[in-house]
Amino acid sequence: MSYSVNKSDAEWRSELGDEEYAVLRNAATERPWTGELLDEKRDGLYRCGACQAELFQSGTKFESGCGWPSFYESVRPEAVQLIEDRTLGMERTEVRCAACGSHLGHVFPDGFGTPTGDRYCMNSLALSFTPNEP
Repeated sequence: MSYSVNKSDAEWRSELGDEEYAVLRNAATERPWTGELLDEKRDGLYRCGACQAELFQSGTKFESGCGWPSFYESVRPEAVQLIEDRTLGMERTEVRCAACGSHLGHVFPDGFGTPTGDRYCMNSLALSFTPNEP
């Protein structure tokens, strides 16, 4: 896939902290219940932590009990890229930022009670949050 934000590995390494780089560029996963955005309740916009592309509205965030911020849909279907992931002996769907290809987390079809039935389980380290102006 061609991305609108293309940077070298050296550029990503210089722009991201070690933990952010591990998650966003190497598909690592932060420990559950440790992310600073897990308990974020303000209205606002969640963006890609690497390129700042718009990803999720706060109104789609819900408490799933999984230990990571969860959303039931992205701001636009084309904002994220969904990729089959068969690593670690599991069948999952990886979620990447469509603008820069950074790893965000995974989406699961177990968001029961949500309008879409989906649970986008995202790493806090993969996101930035911009609160709405009062």
